[in-house]
Amino acid sequence: MFLELIAVIFAGIAVAGVVMLLNRTFKGHLPRWLAPVAAGLAMIGVTIASEYGWYSRTVAGLPEGLTVTETVANRSFYRPWTYALPYIDRFAAIDAATMKSHADHPQVHLAELYFFGRWAAVSKLPVWLDCGSGRRALSTGTAEFSGGLPADLNWIEPAAGDPILTHACGG
Repeated sequence: MFLELIAVIFAGIAVAGVVMLLNRTFKGHLPRWLAPVAAGLAMIGVTIASEYGWYSRTVAGLPEGLTVTETVANRSFYRPWTYALPYIDRFAAIDAATMKSHADHPQVHLAELYFFGRWAAVSKLPVWLDCGSGRRALSTGTAEFSGGLPADLNWIEPAAGDPILTHACGG
């Protein structure tokens, strides 16, 4: 966040400097308000570019085996351009590389679900996935296979085509 703030400030200074050089080249015939307006527009442009580029930069840096399952697009009244083209500011990814299957229940898997947010720390939750029944549950307590399935799981049956089950169960 700090580096993005520095980038925005430097973009404003750079564009204001270019306008001042142009004004000097044109012997002072440009309006005086042009430098601060151009600097402000440059700062807004860099901020917008940073917001729209966050998702692709973050996904490009994900380790192998981490698959994006769901994205959340953002629209805000104080960012009117987001109504025309919303940007992704949150997403969930499942770690298929470390997913475990239960020996007695081959359709039941235990996977790590990661939640990424634009200005939030990454959080991780273990999730139980029952591919045979099309249901899933967030883990409570310790998430491991010990004998049978944990008894205190709160299973939910999401709608057909649930992206988490689709990615974990192979379609």
